[in-house]
Amino acid sequence: MAEQGLSAGWHKGTHYIRAGAGEVLLLIHGVGMNCGFWAPQINAFSPEWDVIAYDTLGHGGSPLPSDPATLAEYAAQAIDLLDGLGVGRVKVVGHSMGALIALDLALRHPDRIGAVVAMNAVYRRSPEQRAAVERRVRLLDDDHPADWQQSAMDRWFGARISPQCMPAAVWVRAALGCLRPEGYRRAYRLFATADAAHTGRLGRLRLPALFLTGELDGNSSPAMARQMAAEAPDARALILSGERHMMSLASPVTVNAALRDFLEEDATLPLVAG
Repeated sequence: MAEQGLSAGWHKGTHYIRAGAGEVLLLIHGVGMNCGFWAPQINAFSPEWDVIAYDTLGHGGSPLPSDPATLAEYAAQAIDLLDGLGVGRVKVVGHSMGALIALDLALRHPDRIGAVVAMNAVYRRSPEQRAAVERRVRLLDDDHPADWQQSAMDRWFGARISPQCMPAAVWVRAALGCLRPEGYRRAYRLFATADAAHTGRLGRLRLPALFLTGELDGNSSPAMARQMAAEAPDARALILSGERHMMSLASPVTVNAALRDFLEEDATLPLVAG
């Protein structure tokens, strides 16, 4: 990575990386990943932003969450890190489960969050989607890492990985191979039910919000993004054509342009677009 002034550290067990200077941008990865997931965004934004990415509980160099885990403790981890770094108000981008954490942060700590991007987020799964995620939880409990790792790769990249997506797929496969199994299990069990965590709450989201996903992301679907945007007062949904779940790694130029347009925007957003 070629970030501006990259540094790394720990605060009360939480591992983080930080680069750049300016307005603070907090990046929160999803289940199974680590702060290195955000390398393309750190490269792109650190020339103008103070970018902080960290390992969520159970991932990378950070400690395990409780069992069962809660979104509240993941949000508390983020606030504790910001407090420890002397950071006040931030804009936040979360991916997948990280998007749910980002939304929880915005709802619990509106004085600390200036804007939120929920990227590839899940919301109110259908009965079929819920049955599928429950099957995946059982697969984790069967303790066959190769099976659930391949299942994740197929969901995130499709059965055939395109040449464009291959570098991202190689990185993701390596990240999955470095996981602590118990950390992944605890986080994924939370993720399996957290699609309902913000039901009835998004109307209280009193800040600009972008719900961003890929056209081909069947689990964090365009319909979910549009529904979340419709329920939040100052939000839009944006659907990126031809993209899947790991679009921030696979198509960083496209994703970074969408993020920049939103994060640098001063005007009030329209209700729903895209």
